[in-house]
Amino acid sequence: MSSDTGGASLFWTSDEPEIAAARSEAASGRLLEAEAILRRLPGSIAAQEGLQVLRWIRRDYGLDEGQIVAKLRESIPDVTAADLARWRTEGVLQHRVIDGRQAYFRAEPANLFRFCEEAKRRKVLPADSPGGWTLEQHLERVIAQVEATGKASVVPIRQEVDLELTVPPGTPGLVAGAIVRAWLPFPQEYRQQQAVRLVSSSPAVAFVAPTATPQRSVYLEHRVRSADEPVRFAATMAFTTSAYCPLLAKTSARDDRPTEADLTERRPHVVFSQPIRAATADAVGAEREPLERARRIFRWVCANIAYNAEEDYGIVPSLVERAISRRRGDCGVQALLFIAMCRCAGVPARWQSGWQTQRVRWNMHDWCECYVEPCGWIPVDPSYGLRASDDLRIREFFFGGMDAYRLIVNVDYGRPLVPAKPSLRSEPLDFQRGEIEIDGNNLYFDQWNSKFRPRWLDEEP
Repeated sequence: MSSDTGGASLFWTSDEPEIAAARSEAASGRLLEAEAILRRLPGSIAAQEGLQVLRWIRRDYGLDEGQIVAKLRESIPDVTAADLARWRTEGVLQHRVIDGRQAYFRAEPANLFRFCEEAKRRKVLPADSPGGWTLEQHLERVIAQVEATGKASVVPIRQEVDLELTVPPGTPGLVAGAIVRAWLPFPQEYRQQQAVRLVSSSPAVAFVAPTATPQRSVYLEHRVRSADEPVRFAATMAFTTSAYCPLLAKTSARDDRPTEADLTERRPHVVFSQPIRAATADAVGAEREPLERARRIFRWVCANIAYNAEEDYGIVPSLVERAISRRRGDCGVQALLFIAMCRCAGVPARWQSGWQTQRVRWNMHDWCECYVEPCGWIPVDPSYGLRASDDLRIREFFFGGMDAYRLIVNVDYGRPLVPAKPSLRSEPLDFQRGEIEIDGNNLYFDQWNSKFRPRWLDEEP
């Protein structure tokens, strides 16, 4: 039996009848009943992980009515309980009934303002932010250099990132003598991302996973001296990332050929279910050429899967199945759906993720690649999608092109960290914030603090 869980907790993939019963209770919002079932299975790893998943669900849906009203009144001062009831009925305010109580998604009202025209009209808009660097201007420079030089990799930007994770005093398990282990995301040596090095770390002794480790990390550990002191892990990483446009440059494929894994299902998040097959057929039509099949799938995802703030991936049974049914998803969901549809259409595709490091904003981000002759692996970012431009080179830039403001950490999803992390990861699928455990017990994201600070050592040429 394969140990690959496809980037999901065993709670979602186990076929144990009791675990299936607990999943059913959780899906119906009866988390207390699900918890009772799981606590009767002390020897089951799936049950232990399930108890953590239930905690994550409660965290993701941690806003009560008073809290969501308070958040909404920052943008809609006259919002009422009747508004909430109407928006729940219309399906535009993300909520769940958990153990008999209305619970609202922690990221709301962000999704409400994406999908509710009434809320958009009533929203008090902030003052315009000052102008400056724009992505479109960067893309214009990139395209000009590709066309002038014929090179696929252009506009190299030297970058440094400071990443700091802190476990505060009072955290369960943080006692004198305990071993705290941390895995921080670390840049890949990968095609358009080179000159990677660890500048410094705290603690100073660090282990950097080999390049091409699917989810690359720098590993640090600390023995607690006093329970009254915070535990801090920090690393400064340097790398140079170029924009990469193999489609525009018409490059030829190199040695990195696709494998069978790039064409097959990987349950539960990449599946060829009937809805996925139907969407793929709708997207590609009668097209037979792989490049154009992939392009049509890119356009289909851009047109049909609206961006929304997403639940933590660890509480979603199948990201692509839900994306197809709800026609919504964040960057990772859009990328996974593109991958699933490409593979279903016979086009190799694979995951990539890390951070976007633009000069005006930076955040965790997911995208992907697909393989087409003669270019080989080309980058695809369905979340950045079709740009608002009459210039087709800019409009479809993110099918076959990538900007220079990226930190590439992962070249696959849901793969083991190096060294291995025995406890359930806070993010079983992705790896961008980092992971921490104390004496073999996982610490979830709400149990520690993080800071991510990028610096750009070059101006754009």
